[in-house]
Amino acid sequence: MNIAERIYETVKTMPEQTACEVLSFAESLKAKQLEEEKTRRENALATLAKYRGRFKAEKFERDECYDR
Repeated sequence: MNIAERIYETVKTMPEQTACEVLSFAESLKAKQLEEEKTRRENALATLAKYRGRFKAEKFERDECYDR
């Protein structure tokens, strides 16, 4: 039995009001996770934006790189 099935089995025996609280809690955790992911992505993109245009990409041979 996976975790979703275990949660379902537990919640289906609860009174409606308690089950609504469990659902609300699960939805708030999901919203928090999405917000944290959005913040992490925005921070990563801001870091990249700070260095935009500062580096020049040059092609090189991998074997020559080790000879340096």
